[in-house]
Parts: sequence; C-alpha cells; structure tokens
Amino acid sequence: MPTEEQLLEIHRLALLGEETDIARAMTRSLANAWLGVSRFRDVEELCLKMLGFELDASTLSYLGRAKQVLGEVDEALRLYLAAHEMYAETDDRAGLATTLNNIGGVYQRTGQPEQALEHYNKALPIREEVGDRAGLATTLNNIGAVYQGTGQPEQALEHYNMALPIIEEVGDRAGLAATLNNIGLVYQGTGQPEQALEHYNKALPIMEEVGNRAGLATTLNNIGLVYQGTGQPEQALEHYNKAMPISEEVGDRAGLATTLNNIGMVYEETGHPEQALEHFNKALPISEEVGDRVGLATTLNNIGLVYQGTGQPEQALEHYNK
Repeated sequence: MPTEEQLLEIHRLALLGEETDIARAMTRSLANAWLGVSRFRDVEELCLKMLGFELDASTLSYLGRAKQVLGEVDEALRLYLAAHEMYAETDDRAGLATTLNNIGGVYQRTGQPEQALEHYNKALPIREEVGDRAGLATTLNNIGAVYQGTGQPEQALEHYNMALPIIEEVGDRAGLAATLNNIGLVYQGTGQPEQALEHYNKALPIMEEVGNRAGLATTLNNIGLVYQGTGQPEQALEHYNKAMPISEEVGDRAGLATTLNNIGMVYEETGHPEQALEHFNKALPISEEVGDRVGLATTLNNIGLVYQGTGQPEQALEHYNK
C-alpha cells in the first residue's frame, strides 16, 4: 500500500501532467484519510490545489467539510450547494445524498433544526436506495442529534438505536464512537449522569484508536459537563483543559468556543467572576466568527449571569437583551 508521501507525490505529478482521473483519485484517498483524523487544514490545502486544476463535485464536498469544522460555515454551504448541483446534473445519487447530509449539518450547526431535518430526510431514502449502509447510519445519527438538540430525547434515542446495529454491521469504529457519544448526551440531558459517563467512557478509547482528534475533544468536553453538573468542578476543569488544546490543534473553532464557555461556567459557579468573564469574552468572538448563533446566545446569557451575580444589573440586562 502506498505511503502518504507517495500518494502526495503521485498527486503532484498527476497535476503537473494533467492526469485528471489520477489527481482526482489521489485527492479522494488523501482527503478521506485526513478527515478521519481531523487534519482539516491539510484537506483544505489539498482540495484548493485540485480545484485550481479541475472543478470536481467530490473535491468541493471535501473542502466544504473542512471549511465547516474550521468555522467558515457560509463558505461550506456555498461549496456543498455547488457540489449538489453538479451531482444533480450527472444524476449521481450517492453524491446527492452526501451533499444533502452535509447541507443539513450546516443548518444544524447554525441553529436551524427544521432545515436540517428537511435535508437529512431527503438524504435518508437515497442512502437506502444506493445501499450506502455507513452513510445511512450517519444520517440517522444526525437526525437523532437534531431531535436531541430540540428537546426530544425519545426520538433522538430511537434514531441512535437504529444507527447502532448498522454501524456495528459495517465495522465503522469512528461512527460507533460518535453514536455512543450522542447516546451519552441524551442520558446527560435527561438527568442520568451515570449512564452518560458509561457511554462517554466507551467512546473515548475508540476516538483515540481511530485518531478522531476533534471527536476526542468533544467527548472530553461532554465528560467535563457531567462532572460539572454533578458538583465536581475540579474534574470538570481537568477534562475541559484536556479538550481545549486538541480543539485548537485541529482548528475546531466552534468546539474551542464551547469549551471556553464551559470553563467560564465552572468559574462562575465557583465564585470566580473575573476568570469566568475572561473565558466568556474569549468564546464570544469565536462564536460570532463561526456563525454559531446558539453558542453566541448562550455565552451572552452567561456573561449576563456574571454581571447579575456581581451586582451590575444594567450590564446584565444589556447582555440578556442581546
């Protein structure tokens, strides 16, 4: 099997020699591998080189996925829509399902659950039609996450439990970790911290095993939230501080903002308003930058709590009203 260095050299030579099929194949191989281990900036660079040579729908999709995690959600949506149009023109059903799923992910991330569900539900029957079992599980997982985020834990669990046997069937270790993490979130949100921790702790070593650094940071962050919610601030901070450098390393700006916000809440709850404000004010511009409207509202609300708790009602109201 060729090494990464050999694949990169083949890609470079294919671009020089205008060997389109070879260059496209190398782009797909490298992008798939790198997305799986959170090398989003490498994917971005690779895809931009390829798009300078040929406008290809799969390359647009890979670049969109990288841009989405790196916080450029508007650009990600533009790329996904362009890829979707190209797949529609060639009647590439598998490609259509992938882009519908990705477009749903942008809407989900920017606090538009109805549009997210609309696109996921369009992707679902196409995934089944083309026999993409791994993709089917991914979309079921994403639908579960929308229901979870809109306070419908039963529907969320229903979709996660539909995804789980498919994931095990196709041997998708990364998908298994993501689903375990999502199930943990449902238990956490319904006041069952022990079951939540059980699922997070199953997900954690799998995230490490498959090299999913972004997922690892997310799971560490979620474990921190359980400890925070059960009155164990030191353990919460320990996990947040493990998650933060990983989010920075992989360029997950939205994840970084979430962790900063969570650290701020620990400091606010333990009577350290200055440290709390410091972390909230670091999170605020990042949430704005990546278009995370839900995260932005949460952080503004948390800043209001600090001002309210320190006897500054005018500043508190200012932030609550925002």
